[in-house]
Amino acid sequence: MTNKTLLALAIACSPMFASAHNLTVGETLPSVDIAAHGEILVKNNDMVYQAWSSNDMLGKVRVVQAIAGRSSAKEMNAPLMAAITASKFPTDSYQTTTIINQDDAIWGTGSFVKSSAEDSKVEFPWSSMVLDEEGVAANKWQLAAESSAIVVQDKQGKILFVKEGQLSAGEIQQVLELITQNL
Repeated sequence: MTNKTLLALAIACSPMFASAHNLTVGETLPSVDIAAHGEILVKNNDMVYQAWSSNDMLGKVRVVQAIAGRSSAKEMNAPLMAAITASKFPTDSYQTTTIINQDDAIWGTGSFVKSSAEDSKVEFPWSSMVLDEEGVAANKWQLAAESSAIVVQDKQGKILFVKEGQLSAGEIQQVLELITQNL
């Protein structure tokens, strides 16, 4: 092998360049605790942050949307979020949890990412919004940078569906069917 071939092989096999997540259908999400900033709550018209744990997601069917703190990542699966909103799933048995990786934002836009997350919480008060200042979830779950990951989990926390990147129309339909079947 030539030196160029060896270098290309070394780069391709390097974990730094790997983009595969470590989430598996049939298993549970690796546990994550986010203390900086955490879950966004609205109390007396003020934004309040509290520590958040993925272990608190049990008991409801969930779509977890883990996105980079970039508008392009948010837009990537906006059609799925619109379809979920239109479906009006019962809030006692379903919830969307959006985890925004503020560490994966364009340099200098951190305050914009934070205010956008707060605006989303006001617009969708039934959703759980988590601002992950240090990218803890993305690192633990080995998510691709500058992207969006969608995870569907049942009430016991078992992963039913996982995909990074933009979902196709068929995959959006599959997610909606999985939610309905597991409510």
